Amino acid sequence: MQKTRQAPLYQRIRQILESARAGVARSVNTTQVVANWLVGREIVEEEQKGKRRARYGERLLEDLSARLTADYGIGYSMQNLRYMRQFYLEYPDLLKGSPIRHTVRGKSLRKLEGSSPGIRHTLCGESDQPVNEAFFSRTSGEEPWRPGQLHPNLAWSLYRHLLRVDKPQARAFYEIEALKNNWPARELERQINSLLYERLAKSKDKAGLLKLATKGQEIQRPADVFKDPVVIEFLGLPESPKLVESHLEEALINNLQAFLLELGKGFAFVSRQERITLDGDHFYVDLVFYHTVLKCYVLIDLKVGKLTHGDLGQLQLYVNYYDQERRTRGDNPTLGLILCTDKNDAVVRYTLGPHQEKKIFASRYKLHLPTEAELKAEIRRELEVLRKGEDVS
Repeated sequence: MQKTRQAPLYQRIRQILESARAGVARSVNTTQVVANWLVGREIVEEEQKGKRRARYGERLLEDLSARLTADYGIGYSMQNLRYMRQFYLEYPDLLKGSPIRHTVRGKSLRKLEGSSPGIRHTLCGESDQPVNEAFFSRTSGEEPWRPGQLHPNLAWSLYRHLLRVDKPQARAFYEIEALKNNWPARELERQINSLLYERLAKSKDKAGLLKLATKGQEIQRPADVFKDPVVIEFLGLPESPKLVESHLEEALINNLQAFLLELGKGFAFVSRQERITLDGDHFYVDLVFYHTVLKCYVLIDLKVGKLTHGDLGQLQLYVNYYDQERRTRGDNPTLGLILCTDKNDAVVRYTLGPHQEKKIFASRYKLHLPTEAELKAEIRRELEVLRKGEDVS
């Protein structure tokens, strides 16, 4: 066994990849994730044998990339090997608590550090359970899954995006949300780029931040639902003073699925241009949704210019009408959201007052995906507004 542990790095990695190939038919995603984690571990351990110098590491990756690409084809560039190395470093407990036994042609070489007795990584000798017979679901007696641990529904394409998230709490949040919402890799990338975690976290205390990182987004009150800003770059509309509400509404309807993803969980579309008639006068609500978690109607009014107190009063009219005429038994009070290009937060605060503000919300919308710096500046501005609101109330 000692001789096996000293086998050349390239041979050890070849054995991992051969075993992974054998398990493709059973579970392509999970097998690839485990194999990439193990490759990353081998690279890290090789580099840490007193040879952590950057020049040595680059030569090591360059040589591995050339040889692996020749044997296995694309997918083993130097950049991908760097991802695998980072994957192991950022997810040291990936297999902790997992029932998986990863075997590669042989009897047990060593137990993974911190692993449960059920996990074995075997590199040489005789094997009593090949990798394609491994099982990935947790039994009733085991601890529940936690962020940072292996999950069969998190593919390597998702982990690639998660590795870009520096904050461990934010990364854990995106893991949970990707699983809850079944996000494909492209949607996860978009949510990370739009700083979803920071937008939701801006009004949270320490306990709220902890919940985001351990349970994901939990909706318990109206303030948990609405984001500011709302990013709708998927519409492909230009920033133009000639934009009118009807074009914005049409674009949102044509991209309803993407809009629902941006709004977040619980929103169900009801209607557009819902007519309200009061003593012969007609009014039209741009978009009507029902929130399945909060059990209430959500009315959205679209504005292409700066928000005014008149806009707030109009939405208040719509909300009051729905509360009196459309609510049924079991419905909670109606909520209203104005999406606008700009707003004066003092006007919002003093028009609505400390009580109505819990039912009427105003958010800026962005027609392009802002830079991280722009979003962070926007979030800081919103935090300042929240503090002012608390001081007033």
